[in-house]
Amino acid sequence: AKYFQQAAESDQAAEPQLNLCNTMLERKPVAMITAAINSTNLLPCLKSAQDAGIKIVDLDNNLDQAVLDKEGVKVTFHIGSDNIAAGAQGAEYLASKLGKDAKGPVLVIEGLSGNITGEKRAKGFADKLKELAPGLEIVASLPGDWDRGKAASIATDTLTANPDLVAIFCANDGMALGAVESVYAAGKGPQVTIIGVDGNVDAVKSIKEGRLNASVAQLPYLVGKQAVENVKKALAGDKVKDSIAVPTLVLTKDVIDAGKEPMLQYVK
Repeated sequence: AKYFQQAAESDQAAEPQLNLCNTMLERKPVAMITAAINSTNLLPCLKSAQDAGIKIVDLDNNLDQAVLDKEGVKVTFHIGSDNIAAGAQGAEYLASKLGKDAKGPVLVIEGLSGNITGEKRAKGFADKLKELAPGLEIVASLPGDWDRGKAASIATDTLTANPDLVAIFCANDGMALGAVESVYAAGKGPQVTIIGVDGNVDAVKSIKEGRLNASVAQLPYLVGKQAVENVKKALAGDKVKDSIAVPTLVLTKDVIDAGKEPMLQYVK
């Protein structure tokens, strides 16, 4: 099979991504696997793809089903991590590390404002933390726009306002690494537990160095692999689930050093 792959220059380049999507349509593919930047930016392209009979796959669950229904766009299937569950896993790790009776202020750094992925991760974390360790109070939940520098600034400001801050949950690893920089610059590395989401190369490196405490790894290699396998089934006329959840894994230094977790093979 022949495939074409293109990516926007950043996860904030909504209009350039739409242009790339329209360019891909000119190649007349039979299927299009898209990781939309938000729920709306690719809608014109997706409508054109649907009109052309192209199967559409929502990679990483970035398309809001309510928006798709309103616009009359039908995707073949959604695939990716369960982002609410990923956020909840972050809270479970924090509660297990600090204890269910722990008390103290917690900062949440969300993704790009209006992005459903970041919203679900933040909600999953907040809801589960309230359930497991109600004494850990979220004192701020602010959009970091997926930006490392902005997250670092938010962390610095929140530490100034809350010098007894005990934890920071970030909706992706880039922002978590920005928070790490601020926390260590303030000399509070041992005090503040920092958790990211994605399990990317830089996050794994930071975890191994003992700086970032944990990342809820999305296993994008496995997501991509299963997306291709299932789109192949759909093209063959086989039934495919409307929504496919790919598991996530909480990466910590202990988990990485032990090397016994089978899903580590998908951490690329």
